[in-house]
Amino acid sequence: MSGDVGDGADGADGADGVVVRVQLEGAGAVCAAVLAALPEWFGYPDSVAAYVAAAEHEPTVVATTAGGQDCGILTLRLHSPYAAEIVVMGVLPQYHRAGIGRALLEAAESWLLQRDIGFLQVKTLSPRSADAGYAATRAFYFGCGFRPLEEMPELWGTDQPALQMIKTIAPPPTVVRSDV
Repeated sequence: MSGDVGDGADGADGADGVVVRVQLEGAGAVCAAVLAALPEWFGYPDSVAAYVAAAEHEPTVVATTAGGQDCGILTLRLHSPYAAEIVVMGVLPQYHRAGIGRALLEAAESWLLQRDIGFLQVKTLSPRSADAGYAATRAFYFGCGFRPLEEMPELWGTDQPALQMIKTIAPPPTVVRSDV
């Protein structure tokens, strides 16, 4: 089931002819295929199973090449009427540094903005861990406007300290909501 991203992002061409779309559910198989190609980031079977389950039931932006290959995913979790989280994001290795990650993020942000959701967070490995791959991941998010909010050394275990990053994707609403 696909959802309309709006502003030309649903089904629109992204980087190098890649098309991005939001699937409101049913993207678990795509998630599994992408994560299987990224074992250095997603090497824990229990975590991968949780990500696949999330993509099966939560909004997921999917990137597809002109040749029909699904090459990237970004799954969202809506926490409140104001805030969402990137549960998992991945791009097949052969498409890294081609703008697909940014296209996924832009489509997700557009979809969230249509719902007046103004805050987006992501958790990644803290710089306390000297992992070069995750240093690049943090640099990507920083370059896309995310800023470090809090380190959570116990969330994933002391050997994998988490870093929560956050981004404002819209100005606060001018109307006060009472549904929180």
